[in-house]
Amino acid sequence: MAIQIGVGREDFDLLRKSGSYYVDKTELIYDLIHNADNAVTLFTRPRRFGKTLNMSMMESFFDIERDSRSVFEGLDILKHEDFCGKWMNQYPVLFLSFKDVEGLDFKSAYVSLSGVMSDLCFRYSGVLEDDKVDPIDRSTFAALKEKRVAPAAMKSSLKTIMRMMYTVYGKPVILLIDEYDVPLSKASEKNTSHNHYYDKMLDLVKGMLSISLKTNEYLKFAVITGCLRIAKESIFTGTNNFISYSVLDNRFGEYFGFTQTEVDKLLREAELSEHSDVFRSWYNGYMFGDTSVYCPWDVVNYVSALLYDSNAEPENYWRNTSSNGVIREFVGRFKVKRKFETLMNGGTITETISDELTYDILHETEQNLWSVLLMTGYLTKAGSSSKGNMVTLKIPNKEIAGIFRDSVVVYFKDTLDTEAQENLMAALWAGDTNKASELMTELLWKTISYMDYHEDYYHAFIAGLFVGRGYETESNKERGLGRPDLQILDEDNRRAMIIETKKSDNEAQMEKDCNKALKQIVDEGYAKYLDEGYKTVFCYGISFYKKSAMIKKL
Repeated sequence: MAIQIGVGREDFDLLRKSGSYYVDKTELIYDLIHNADNAVTLFTRPRRFGKTLNMSMMESFFDIERDSRSVFEGLDILKHEDFCGKWMNQYPVLFLSFKDVEGLDFKSAYVSLSGVMSDLCFRYSGVLEDDKVDPIDRSTFAALKEKRVAPAAMKSSLKTIMRMMYTVYGKPVILLIDEYDVPLSKASEKNTSHNHYYDKMLDLVKGMLSISLKTNEYLKFAVITGCLRIAKESIFTGTNNFISYSVLDNRFGEYFGFTQTEVDKLLREAELSEHSDVFRSWYNGYMFGDTSVYCPWDVVNYVSALLYDSNAEPENYWRNTSSNGVIREFVGRFKVKRKFETLMNGGTITETISDELTYDILHETEQNLWSVLLMTGYLTKAGSSSKGNMVTLKIPNKEIAGIFRDSVVVYFKDTLDTEAQENLMAALWAGDTNKASELMTELLWKTISYMDYHEDYYHAFIAGLFVGRGYETESNKERGLGRPDLQILDEDNRRAMIIETKKSDNEAQMEKDCNKALKQIVDEGYAKYLDEGYKTVFCYGISFYKKSAMIKKL
């Protein structure tokens, strides 16, 4: 192999020591401290865009307990010699992640948080049990390790640990909190009117952050990451010198995700440059401010796959990293079918966007829908222009288009009028092509089309209708055999249906394409593949043009 790829590695030191390829993002440290100098910085980015690795990189650079020069050897940050002399391994660092804090109710989520804090204390116990530390703080620290701290005391736990670190090192603490909003996101998903889980979790997280960030003399500065910026009045109340950078901001846009230059370099060193167009169409297209970036999780996974198998096809790696239910949740609440159809066919829409949200009201307005889909990476800004809070949106690439297809199209298919579907089935089994054409067109109008109305869409649409009604359906498209597009079997009534579909270029072409489909059924002898014993066999040619269908039979 030309290079070594470490898929899923989020620990900076381990990644560097393993010799795995690293896309250099260390200039973020210099930019953050030398050029920005914020007391509290929040970066909101979609999942799998390198937030955790960047936080681990910052921990390694600043941590007073380490000598990190060797792991940063050859990286951009070492070009700033005076800066490194002042900051590298010079401060105590408290780094924790909330990414695993979740539960079915507040009690189980609190147990999860207690586990995170216990692990944190064990990690720092060698230093913080020093005799110089106040006995009361040591007692609190022991309680955190043993998971026996009540929620009221948990709120001040971070500040307590920071005070202990300040006592030991004589220097203020750099606080790094990764995925700060996951507990709120999970609480929102599980929240019911019976347990008020979200309200309790919001109160707890707000307390932990406010106490540790607001007028804390033990704090040097803090960096926080998450997917969404929770509205300041809900969680960051009173936090001074607080700055947030979302996907809409130009500052720091190049540090989360891979730029085109970085991907080109990676592919050259991996000897995979011939695949650059595939990478671009599948995994590029996200706009963070005015910077166009690739999703690094996808790039790393596909490079790894190609290094193992040069014929590997691109996959939707992002889909499986967490639930994509957010799309279907929103689609069921608002009348956005036409807008989704525009997006899925490569178009753009312009919507009012807010980068300050609260999880408890995410589903209340259509404006929140577009804001959430933008902030979480399902949509991106189209180009570099926006006017105020009006942003032009698009689907960034083929990968996300596939998620929309699977989530949105399936949703609309699942919610189609059951009676209309039954009437269509009845018309087809009765051989009534005029009524069947009318009903098929009506159903197409009520669902959603994508990918410029490709033939596979229509094929999948029909197959889904029959499968949804319980019929045994065999698909040539799925099997790749020289057989009809669809073969529908109704064994109880000893009848079958053979369907060949065509996509027409215009409405005038539809009848000709229907006849072409019927001729193909006859010329290829598709009926011979049926088992003996079926008393009735219907053979249909169906042509489609946009949202119109024409059905003819032999």
